Amino acid sequence: MLHLAAAVEPPEGPGAGPYAELARLAEHGRLDFVTLGDPAGRSGSEALDLLGRVVPATRRIGLVPALAEPWPAPAALAGADWIGRGRAGWRIVVPRAGARPPARRVAGPVSRPPHGHPVRVVDADTKQGRTAAARYADVALVPAETPAQAAAVCDELRSTATASGRDPAALRVLVSLRVDLGGGEQAAEPGHGGGGPRPSPMGPLYRGGPVDLAELVAAWHTEGAADGFHLVPVEPRRDLERLVNGTVALLQHRGLFRTFYPGATLREHLGLARGENATHRTGGQKEEMA
Repeated sequence: MLHLAAAVEPPEGPGAGPYAELARLAEHGRLDFVTLGDPAGRSGSEALDLLGRVVPATRRIGLVPALAEPWPAPAALAGADWIGRGRAGWRIVVPRAGARPPARRVAGPVSRPPHGHPVRVVDADTKQGRTAAARYADVALVPAETPAQAAAVCDELRSTATASGRDPAALRVLVSLRVDLGGGEQAAEPGHGGGGPRPSPMGPLYRGGPVDLAELVAAWHTEGAADGFHLVPVEPRRDLERLVNGTVALLQHRGLFRTFYPGATLREHLGLARGENATHRTGGQKEEMA
């Protein structure tokens, strides 16, 4: 199954309105999820507030705000799952100093969320990020410029997951790619599309048209480079519209991507089992991360 996600980082407009509008557009294309906001992240309370404002404007698409703190507290995880009705996730920034989440305590036991815990999305763009993603993440975002590069990181993540006692099939690996779809269609280069991807200061960049991007996605997926793509529009509104109405529509027409949501939760979109919730206790007792 091909998985597709997109970044929603509107540069203009106060409040959550622009996020909700673009999330609805992505939902129209039946994308698995959207990441909300700058990947540098927000505080836990700000991220929960944004999530709470966008949830009512959408029905099925997964919503993944970025979190500035390296790992959310159990209470925040539970709150996100209740607010998001199983559609919530966290995009977690991994600290350079280490990958393992620090122990947290909370004031009293946390009520069990209905879906276990929100989907944890980790940027696997550093060694620490790859280690954390392999051990704890549900989704790893991997910057890559070639299918071989993506496949190599994917193999590394799954090997580390296995060595850590995890089922590697419980991890989804998505290629993170910035896309500039304003330049029109170009003649395709085999496996890449007319505009790349090529290196840029902010990561691998595709510049071209929606049709060539669909060819790139289809080719990489056929080669087994990764489970899918997390696409970051350079111009949020313009490029997301071209992505949904052009690239995604073409992939749907070819039978490579869904035309409807078969389930109601983000875990169902990603083909992941229900997350077993962590056991959280206070008073110095052990806390286990799911």
